[in-house]
Amino acid sequence: MKLPWIIAAALLMAAGVYASLQLNQDKQLVLQTSFEYPTPQPLAPFILTDQQGNNFTNAELLGKWSLFFIGYTSCPDVCPTTMGKLSSAYSKLSKENELQVIFLSVDPQRDSKEKLENYIQFFNSEFTAVTGEHSQLLPVTRSLGFVYSMIGSGPDYQVDHSASFALVSPQGKKIAIIKPKSDSLGTIPQIKNSDLIHDVNALIAKYSR
Repeated sequence: MKLPWIIAAALLMAAGVYASLQLNQDKQLVLQTSFEYPTPQPLAPFILTDQQGNNFTNAELLGKWSLFFIGYTSCPDVCPTTMGKLSSAYSKLSKENELQVIFLSVDPQRDSKEKLENYIQFFNSEFTAVTGEHSQLLPVTRSLGFVYSMIGSGPDYQVDHSASFALVSPQGKKIAIIKPKSDSLGTIPQIKNSDLIHDVNALIAKYSR
């Protein structure tokens, strides 16, 4: 007569174990405008120069989170808009973890360290600007998931470049790409600050556990 009670108790215990396992599993991360890589991606070795004239290498990424984007100081629209947005969002990006914002100039011919310094100071003095020769830039931009190309000739040439961000972990590995998106057909893709803040903080929280 005790057998049914033993079976019931075993079933209840199994259900409890299953529920506990389900609760302990990580909830799927819901991102607004980003693609998270299935596994962190190592970056190509690089040696660049920052706005102070100092070497900026993979070692400068260790121990802190990094948010990269590429552009150039003569950019007429995307770059100043992005810099303004990032400056506005910066205080809300990872309040509990150190994060550096890195502007990667892909126009070394015109973007001297003095020009980069003035550009950064205008938007946010806490940001870092780096550049290098194209032979140095191409491996690291590709490694970050960015592309760029020079358009036109003469002193007023332009640079076509990615409008995404790359989030890099304190281990120096690429975690995610934050990409522009359109809310509806016919609208220009963009990265909203609210989506950027949500995704960066959610990703950092996940990898900081």
